[in-house]
Amino acid sequence: MNRHEKIRVELPLRFRDLDAMGHVNNAVFFTYFEEGRKAFLHRVLGLVKPADYFFIIARIGCEFRAALTLEDSAALEIWIGKIGGKSFTFRYRIVDEGDPPRVFARGESVQVFFDYHAGRSTKAPAGFAEKVSSYVELPHSSPSA
Repeated sequence: MNRHEKIRVELPLRFRDLDAMGHVNNAVFFTYFEEGRKAFLHRVLGLVKPADYFFIIARIGCEFRAALTLEDSAALEIWIGKIGGKSFTFRYRIVDEGDPPRVFARGESVQVFFDYHAGRSTKAPAGFAEKVSSYVELPHSSPSA
């Protein structure tokens, strides 16, 4: 199996994240993905201010695999699935910290490189592919790798 680096973010589960059934609400998973993107951009690219972000989200999805509750200890893993001419994908996995093969959710988002001043899509910023290269999923690597 091909390997690549991942950013790992601990997820402090909050009571407010729960739905009436005692599970983390499905919409909250997208907030967890957002926290992963923030950590990735900061740790890998040194970006802290949202004004420095160079993309917009075109699509995002989540596959819910197991109920996540306050009793669980969870972490989010994030990496890049692929880089295209004007876009790239982030892949996400929320796992049990004590039992990492147990997966609560998997997700993927497509980001389009975007020039906010011009109001249009653009090519990747200079050096982007090189800076993130060790986090890019290699061909034939499974999304759950």
